Amino acid sequence: MENKSNGAKQLEVTTLGGGCFWCLEAVYLELKGIEKVVSGYSNGRVPNPTYKEVCSGLTGHAEVVQITFDPSVISFEDILNVFFTIHDPTTLNRQGADVGTQYRSGIYYHNDDQRRIAEEKIRQLDAAGLWADPIVTEVVTLERYYPAEDYHQNYFARNPVQPYCQYVVAPKVAKARKEFFQRLRATA
Repeated sequence: MENKSNGAKQLEVTTLGGGCFWCLEAVYLELKGIEKVVSGYSNGRVPNPTYKEVCSGLTGHAEVVQITFDPSVISFEDILNVFFTIHDPTTLNRQGADVGTQYRSGIYYHNDDQRRIAEEKIRQLDAAGLWADPIVTEVVTLERYYPAEDYHQNYFARNPVQPYCQYVVAPKVAKARKEFFQRLRATA
């Protein structure tokens, strides 16, 4: 966290898993107040796992994005509002055709405030009855985090014509742009 007393921004970090990390990364990179998004793996049993190891489903890791944000521009609750809009939090260990524990829905909090806000948000959403099934998003402390290989970073921007990007990532980005247009960064 940067020190605010010297005039620098005070940044926060959170880690979210909502299926394939390419989708989450592409959406969050477009939002004002998001300083950095790094795709990676969290809370598994194997140190420094590879993508192939995580995809086996045997390491216990979740595909996640670690988000560094400026809470004076975008709140943690706003980040969660986007999160619950761009993935299905009611499907256990899957998002669409991506199936396995590595694709689980999770909020890997970095402090007690994030835990409290996440748990309250889930209670509110379940009470609102937005989905036919209850939310199964796990809310647990971030124990371990490993950045994914370089080729996974900024994947959608670098591979827009790749079929998975066209058919899975692009619709989620379009939905987020429509729902959160007021939060989008200005384009050049």
